[in-house]
Amino acid sequence: MDQLVNFIIRPPRADYSPKDDLLEEEFRLRRKWYRRKDLEVINGQGKKLKCSHYLPLIIPEGKSLPCVIYCHGNSGCRADASEVAIILLPSNITVFTLDFSGSGLSEGEHVTLGWNEKEDLKAVVNHLRSDGSVSCIGLWGRSMGAVTSLMYGAEDPSIAGMVLDSPFSNLVELMMELVDMYKYPLPKFTVKLAIQHMRKIIKKKANFDIMDLDTIEVAKRSFVPVLFGHAIDDDFIQPHHSERICDSYMGDKNIIKFEGDHNSPRPQFYFDSVTIFFHNVLNPPDDLPEDDDILPEDSYFNQDIGYRNSSYNGSLTGNGAVTTEDAIAQLRSRRLMSRVEVPSGTPTDEKSDISDGPSSSVPSRANLTPMMEDAEFLEYSFDSYSGIPCTIEDEERMLMEAIMASLKDVKVESTQGEEDGKSNFVDASSASPPDKTNLSDGPSSSSTDVPNHDTKAIGEDSKNNTSTDSNPASSAEMPDGTRATLVVQRSRSGTIMDGLTQKFGFSFFKNNSRDL
Repeated sequence: MDQLVNFIIRPPRADYSPKDDLLEEEFRLRRKWYRRKDLEVINGQGKKLKCSHYLPLIIPEGKSLPCVIYCHGNSGCRADASEVAIILLPSNITVFTLDFSGSGLSEGEHVTLGWNEKEDLKAVVNHLRSDGSVSCIGLWGRSMGAVTSLMYGAEDPSIAGMVLDSPFSNLVELMMELVDMYKYPLPKFTVKLAIQHMRKIIKKKANFDIMDLDTIEVAKRSFVPVLFGHAIDDDFIQPHHSERICDSYMGDKNIIKFEGDHNSPRPQFYFDSVTIFFHNVLNPPDDLPEDDDILPEDSYFNQDIGYRNSSYNGSLTGNGAVTTEDAIAQLRSRRLMSRVEVPSGTPTDEKSDISDGPSSSVPSRANLTPMMEDAEFLEYSFDSYSGIPCTIEDEERMLMEAIMASLKDVKVESTQGEEDGKSNFVDASSASPPDKTNLSDGPSSSSTDVPNHDTKAIGEDSKNNTSTDSNPASSAEMPDGTRATLVVQRSRSGTIMDGLTQKFGFSFFKNNSRDL
């Protein structure tokens, strides 16, 4: 359970060096010179956010330029904005990037997949507007950063435009998809219990409710022009998430699909579309002077974009990138975009090796071997998020409903047949669910004190309509006149969770029964 919680609020933290992994403090791109200005912004909780602002080395006095704030993913950092800077700077659009609280080199312990990050983004927007050098602001987010941008944009309609790369539509839905995809060995009818327990832990540790992260509802009140992007083969956040958000979005919108998966480098045609989009919504000036007559042409200034070696010798590394594509290729040869790691044992492992990024906090399937075949697990529907149990009574009712559902296709042996030396079987599929009050331990048990039970079904011949148990939980008349009885019997376990621990052997139930 801790591993699943950490996958949400404490994924691998990006470790990078500003000296080696960010763009140069001064660099040249397409005959113009730019600089990187590092700074700190204090968020609403008083935490320091490490930031960088990429802008022209020389800006004419009185001239203000538009700015795009890049928002990284849950395992990312501000180094991921290097490609964005190369793409937008030649269009006279400055780029601001930050490590969100709990990410990269910024202060904070947890990420919240957009909930608290939108407050970090608010602090950055306020800083840029108070600085006075920015004309208008756009947002570019990827994964968690896309959700952050969408949530903030709904609250600040003055944002000129947003690019949202692979956002999720609903966090709980995403969690359900991941549980199904990665085959965590939990009986399926207990998934709601698991999510409810994770909800409590996350709320306590990271101070946000996973049920509140529903971007579909946010999209219904958002009017900022937006461009969605999503990889066709993304099996982490599947393309239908962006499609659903786009369908619900109220403002001007467009969506672009491209080859690749969640972590794949984005294609050049996508970057070209983003550049056109931001040019239209930000209206950058196109009359900034060339820099060649301003700066000296010596060994330090004779090449375009590159990274400085750890043993810096006064020149830029690289082969003198001329085009945007060349510059991006240089960047990717030095440092790849931060990755959201897919746990091993998934179908993705069969396609490619993902070991070049940080290892995932989610355990591999090899460490999560089920105690029984998947066919023995009961599928419990999850059609409504409101159905997640919030009280002990809800949890016990859900478990007992699942037990009854599991009896639908069970063939139970007739006790009367045993007495006659025969083996008669009846189908319990038409047995109607028992009344909730009859699922407790006898008439005197309250719904809030239901202990753990073992269940068994006893089929009786129609000639003998008297139950063998003096206190049956429920009985139902079968089509052929045979009576089926469900007997609820107290086990030695003191709680429902103890019983599940004995039945399935999962440490999840054992470790967390006291919290449920």
